[in-house]
Amino acid sequence: MTMETMETNEIVRAVSVLAPGIAARREEIERQRRLPLDLVDELTTAGCFRMLVPSSHGGTELDLPTQMQVLEELARADGSVGWTVMIGSLAPVPLGKLPRDTFDAVYTDGPDVILAGAFNPTGVATPVDGGFMVTGQWSFASGCQHCHWFIAHCVVDDGRMPPVRMMVLRPDQVDIKDTWSVSGLCGTGSHDFVANDVYVEDGHTFSLFGESCIDVPLFRIPELSFSTFNIATVALGIADGALAEIQTLATGKVPAFGDGTLASNPLFQHEFGEADTRLRAARALLYGDAATAWETAVAGAPFTPAHRARIRGTNTWVARTAAAIVDMAYTAGGGTAMYSSNPLQRRLRDIHALTQHFGVKRDTYTKAGAVLAGQDVDLTFL
Repeated sequence: MTMETMETNEIVRAVSVLAPGIAARREEIERQRRLPLDLVDELTTAGCFRMLVPSSHGGTELDLPTQMQVLEELARADGSVGWTVMIGSLAPVPLGKLPRDTFDAVYTDGPDVILAGAFNPTGVATPVDGGFMVTGQWSFASGCQHCHWFIAHCVVDDGRMPPVRMMVLRPDQVDIKDTWSVSGLCGTGSHDFVANDVYVEDGHTFSLFGESCIDVPLFRIPELSFSTFNIATVALGIADGALAEIQTLATGKVPAFGDGTLASNPLFQHEFGEADTRLRAARALLYGDAATAWETAVAGAPFTPAHRARIRGTNTWVARTAAAIVDMAYTAGGGTAMYSSNPLQRRLRDIHALTQHFGVKRDTYTKAGAVLAGQDVDLTFL
């Protein structure tokens, strides 16, 4: 067994050990609308925030399927934890587009760097000598209360093309605005953050369309392909958790006016069997596509438009299939599933918050289908 394999297994094992404790804290996480800081420390110690960092910078540099396995385990325990770790651990992917000396500086103190931010360009960056003056407000910054860096997409008002650039900000350069009062993924702490006339030196900015400063397999995967693999994985974990919860409930629950437990009901048996099959099919397709994507990245082969289209189609289908599975589990739970003490209602809210993300919206099928049908398609956001 290689040292790399040992480190990989250690992260997977550590997360498996943490999972029961995470599940026991779901109500606390939702009530606080963020991850408790002691849990962030435990996740950091487990290696969750270094799993994508290149080995050259002290990270574990996991392969894509193994990294997804970690996220699925966390999301099975709690959707908000899976989502927040997914976002925070992505740091080296966008930050890899920084100049190499800046990227090196970010990881000077170690690989456990946590990122928050937003890709929607809702800020303005005005060029000044040596950098930019930045003003704006950005939404959906998951994990913003414990992150080490923010990324903030801005419109650059100097006529350049493309007219946008990403700014990398320290926590002391922004204010967090308490906006995260939502229906699902409540524990992700995805508040807005605000910058007012903040100076950002040019070396702390990058273009999303630029090249990475380090050539490792992870950075060769198109950004939206990679991020939607992660979103679909969190969805899969939420759905798996919902099936486990309805299975437990069904063995003891006797529906109103029923002759036996829910588990003995033929309609439930049919729906549960179908849902289990759909979950296994979704997992097989998702991890199969991830393995192929990783092989492509390791080989340094191009991700063709057709390959990218199929990846996005898979990830969208998996996320929406996961939502259908959770819907089935919640509905089968009957009236008791509505209570806040029942984890099925949290699964329902979490999965439908996740499917609102633009990366897995239904329009993705349209673009993927257009590519596969040989049409002329803008591939920028494929």
